[in-house]
Amino acid sequence: MSNPQQQPAVSAPEPPQSPQDNPGIQIQVKDCLKEHHERKKNIFFQHFDRISLGGKLMAATIAVLLVGITVISFSLRALVGNYMLEKTDSQLSQQANLVFNNIDWLSKTDNSNGLSGPNSYFLQIQYTDGTTDTDDKPLVVTPLLPQLQDGIVSVPVLPTYGNTDGITLGKVFTAPAVARQVVEVQASESDSGSSSDGTNSQSNNGSNSSNNTDPAPDSSGSPAPGSSSSSDSVTKVLSSPKPGANHAAVTAASAPWRIIAKEWTIKSNGSEKVRGVVYIGLSMSDQIDTLKTLTYYCIVVGIAVVLLGGSLSTLIIQHTLQPLKRMEKTAAKIAAGDLSQRIPSAPENTEVGSLAASLNTMLTRIEVSFHEQEETTEKMKRFVSDASHELRTPLAAIHGYAELYKMQRDMPGALERADESIEHIERSSQRMTVLVEDLLSLARLDEGRGIDITGTVNLSSLVTDAVDDLHALDPDRAITRDRLVLAPSQDLSHPASLQLQTGDWDAVTLPGDASRLRQVVTNIVGNIHRYTPVDSPAEVALGIVPAAIDPRQLAQMPTTEASMRRFVDAAEVGQSMQTGYRYAVLRFVDHGPGVPPESRSKIFERFYTADPSRARQKGGTGLGMAIAQSVVKAHHGFICATGTEGGGLTFTVILPVERIASVQLPVQQPNGKPKENRQKTSKTSWFGGERKA
Repeated sequence: MSNPQQQPAVSAPEPPQSPQDNPGIQIQVKDCLKEHHERKKNIFFQHFDRISLGGKLMAATIAVLLVGITVISFSLRALVGNYMLEKTDSQLSQQANLVFNNIDWLSKTDNSNGLSGPNSYFLQIQYTDGTTDTDDKPLVVTPLLPQLQDGIVSVPVLPTYGNTDGITLGKVFTAPAVARQVVEVQASESDSGSSSDGTNSQSNNGSNSSNNTDPAPDSSGSPAPGSSSSSDSVTKVLSSPKPGANHAAVTAASAPWRIIAKEWTIKSNGSEKVRGVVYIGLSMSDQIDTLKTLTYYCIVVGIAVVLLGGSLSTLIIQHTLQPLKRMEKTAAKIAAGDLSQRIPSAPENTEVGSLAASLNTMLTRIEVSFHEQEETTEKMKRFVSDASHELRTPLAAIHGYAELYKMQRDMPGALERADESIEHIERSSQRMTVLVEDLLSLARLDEGRGIDITGTVNLSSLVTDAVDDLHALDPDRAITRDRLVLAPSQDLSHPASLQLQTGDWDAVTLPGDASRLRQVVTNIVGNIHRYTPVDSPAEVALGIVPAAIDPRQLAQMPTTEASMRRFVDAAEVGQSMQTGYRYAVLRFVDHGPGVPPESRSKIFERFYTADPSRARQKGGTGLGMAIAQSVVKAHHGFICATGTEGGGLTFTVILPVERIASVQLPVQQPNGKPKENRQKTSKTSWFGGERKA
């Protein structure tokens, strides 16, 4: 027989791998779970962030109030409960001694039918010495059993027949209770033993024969001690209250008891004999009622506090956040372009007030910067326009005379006319050269270049040279040299002022750039020469004045008469207190046509001329005073143009005498007192910065 053809073996499919067998799958699962958790977390915070700040604050306030009220309520309930429990245990321990003092009398009384009268204590004696009842069971006597309304009695569940397993004698414990009801029925309705409804009956002539935990009997026989002598009625103890029984009494009877158990011993033949176990108890119904009432009031008060706190917090939060809403409206107006808007002020000791003050300061600076930018832009446009115009004028002249020369060069007398054209071209080119040099000088000064204030300048000699130059230009002009002094104020109508006094100048030296300061003085003298009549007098004054103002502040002041008034006031303070910085004050006074008051502040603007045509005739470019102002400010000084009494213009130049970087502070001695510096003593100025005496 031939072998059957062998079939190829088919491999069984591999079982799928579980995530536990593949570490890569485990990592992917962890990453997915982590990503899902992060997504849920982000969704929660997104919803949380959508809630307004007021809503968050109010919710947080209510949550804190709820937690606080809950903690206080539970703490108060626990404290009161523990206090009442300790008080109950203390009463039981005290009553135990009284019970044992009267144990013989109490043992002969059995009120298990609830007829013990007004009483709050429970007392039960379980005999363990062999004493039995009529049924031959260990005798159980209940001398005290409180009865409530409608005959409701509370029976604690206790161990049977003196069994004390699980109970520590002399230590109080809690035992549950059952509610039962004591009723009286006619004797004809009662059976000889237990009734058909499961109740226990007891005739007035019967005795208690109960031998279990229930103090009520389950059979009747001998008369019960303390029972009534009527033969027509029988006392029955129902195992459960009737449906119509008082609900409050049934609830109180169901409350647990605090029980203390002690052994009852007697002395017999010189030894102690244990007769039984005595159980003494107090119901906890009053304690439970008190705690329920306390809990109810805590809930009511808590709800009231939460509602009141929520309402007050809402009002406070709305009132507190109202400035923020006003800030929002103000910001919207500012965004619309109204930079003059300001946030209403609030007390700066509050967060909102501090924020409002900071924002108002910022808005003021933004508005000032914006206006300065607008002014700078406008000045730049005007400067470019004026510069192009001023440059175009000499270029046009050069171009025109060049064309004229070409047209007339072949005509008779062309050489003389060519010389005249060349002279005009030369003058125009010179004017353009001066203009370009002034422009370059201003550009360098704006960049902080082209000036060196580390040198020393003899200002009195420099001014003397300028006066001599003016006298050489105008020999017929009367020029007076005076000393400049500060006249103190006499009254409100005669404030302090700088006045000219006959006398020679003191030698004044100060730090600075001599060539640049000479340029300032030359520009001022040139203005007097060009724009005032040659026969009008001029006065030049120089003096040293102390002033209680910092040079850095002085250089930042605008070139107005109000700034000049401020310096004079500071000088009055410095002179009266003999403190402050020393300043060299230079004044040029002319009696020419002057400049209108509304145009005086524009004198130091670039390319400004009160009469452009007249200025060109005199050879002015409109940049001299702008250069002078830049040079003076670079020296931490001040320059101002004011009107002369009787007509004319007065230029005042104020320069600090000391170097700003060489201010000396008081030297501290070992005893902590400042050492006197006879050369320079640094003090604090009323107007800011340091001051010299």
